[in-house]
Amino acid sequence: MSSLSPAPAAPRLSLLHGVAAGRDFEGYLRRRGARSDPFAVGFPGFPPVLFTGTAEGARELFRAPVALLEPPRPNPIEPMVGAASLILSSGTRHRTDRALLAPALHGARMRSLGKVIRDAALHEIQCGAGGPWQIGTRIDALTAARAITLRVILAAVFGSDSDRAAEYGPPVNDFLAAFTTPLMVAPVLRRGMGGFGPWERFTAARERLDELITADITHRRRTGPSDGDLLDLLLALRYDDGAAPTDSELCDQLRTLLVAGHETTATTLTWALYHLHREPGLLDRVLAELPVAGDDPAELARLPLLDAVCQETLRLHPPVPIVLRTVKEPLRWRGVDVAAGATIGLAVGVLHSQPSTWPAPHLFHPDRFLDRAVTPFEFAPFGGGHRRCIGATLADYELRIVLATLLTEVRLTLEPSLALGGRPRTVPRNLATAPDRAIHFTRAG
Repeated sequence: MSSLSPAPAAPRLSLLHGVAAGRDFEGYLRRRGARSDPFAVGFPGFPPVLFTGTAEGARELFRAPVALLEPPRPNPIEPMVGAASLILSSGTRHRTDRALLAPALHGARMRSLGKVIRDAALHEIQCGAGGPWQIGTRIDALTAARAITLRVILAAVFGSDSDRAAEYGPPVNDFLAAFTTPLMVAPVLRRGMGGFGPWERFTAARERLDELITADITHRRRTGPSDGDLLDLLLALRYDDGAAPTDSELCDQLRTLLVAGHETTATTLTWALYHLHREPGLLDRVLAELPVAGDDPAELARLPLLDAVCQETLRLHPPVPIVLRTVKEPLRWRGVDVAAGATIGLAVGVLHSQPSTWPAPHLFHPDRFLDRAVTPFEFAPFGGGHRRCIGATLADYELRIVLATLLTEVRLTLEPSLALGGRPRTVPRNLATAPDRAIHFTRAG
């Protein structure tokens, strides 16, 4: 007789659950996770997912045999990133793509972007979309953060000597705005409506962005390698059979890098600014630490309290709140038998809210990261295992430098309703999650 527990069933009335998740995604998963582990979730148009939110479950997921797991299909973000994207590829192709791109997002190459990152933040202060940040200027934090992080990823992709933000900014922003939450969570809406529906608006925005990317691919093929940027690496890629990626596959990879490479970091930066300006005492401590590093980006990234603030922000607000894997063969996981073809996953926000690991988990308390080390199975804002986010190191580095630069160069005050009111909810948006309402600051100095 089997000693295993039956897998929990996904809730009925999946449409209502989808609406609840759309209103407060992290809160919805925490409520589900409080009842059992693992727990099942089902949304309209997608197969049910069996989630864990514990360190033990994360360990089992991240250490499962590589050959047994692959990204799920259909995938909510596939229309954005494309089938050839590193996020969705698997097997030999995923290993080859990752091995090629990883060096450009780590180590010396990443550190060479330090000045680019700082200059991107200074450019936003001096020449933001709404003009310079003069005293009294009202600033939408997420819009400003996106402008900064887009500049950084454009430099990583196309080279730090060219400024492509004016050219790429509008089509990237239109593309992100067009992929609405209903399109992400309800595939039934992905159909034509006489040329005026949300799906047509999205595909038109994607085509405009792809035309720009394809033109850059063509231009680089003609002019030859630049400075070893990500586009150079992708154009040099060859698979085991000697084949090169097609232009369509290159476009998927570049679209992924451009969109995923800036949206998630921008969201985290917005939350970090929000929390720091809700707690003046903590902000004063961070400001007192910053002069130790001066203007050296590498030294800024190593400051312990600044680092703790960034980690605590990622704990409370993981920008990608779920990690999903489809099981290729039957697997015993979390004490239940999982059939081939089923989807399992990690609810990162639930993992980051376990009171046994994180006392008072709903409080913003960066000092917890000064007091103890955590394992990659307790803290996983970038996923884990062989598919951990390839841009995690760059995102961490960028977040610290941009946050330090903004805090050093300007004094901001948080909009009173946000400073004194309840915390905004977290809702799905594009590739990431974001606050459910705009977070505004005013420059005070």
